[in-house]
Amino acid sequence: MNKEVQSIITNLERVLNGQPWYGEAVMPMLRKIHPAVVYINPKNSHAAIEILYHMITWVEFTLSRVQKNKDYDLKAAEKMDWRIIDPKVHTWTKGLDEFEQLHKQLVAELQTKDDSFLKEMVDDREYNYRFLLNGLIQHNIYHLGQIAFLKNLLGE
Repeated sequence: MNKEVQSIITNLERVLNGQPWYGEAVMPMLRKIHPAVVYINPKNSHAAIEILYHMITWVEFTLSRVQKNKDYDLKAAEKMDWRIIDPKVHTWTKGLDEFEQLHKQLVAELQTKDDSFLKEMVDDREYNYRFLLNGLIQHNIYHLGQIAFLKNLLGE
């Protein structure tokens, strides 16, 4: 039985592309932002592109843990968490596509799990998969709020 897993998938998809309670979903809002402004770094804040790639790091981490990928280098991932952005490598469109694809892969992987999986402990962490997956949803909403603020601040 995977009733709770399906609920997590529904919430994850609702936050990304659906109609969440709080307002606009992540992907529609991010796709409205003009790529020229995402590198602007307001004082005491991260630029939108930095936040997006930080979000990518955490989706990658979550996917690797759900897949139980032993080859995933946690130390390298920690270094990539707030990476230095190279505009030649880290583009807005590429980042959005990667972010969306990683979530699709995560959903596909979760479709193979039953609810007992949620009680299992995440490798190298002191919490279970239920906490991790709900945390990822919360993380996406939190950073969407930051990007929405930046979008408004920059007149987008």
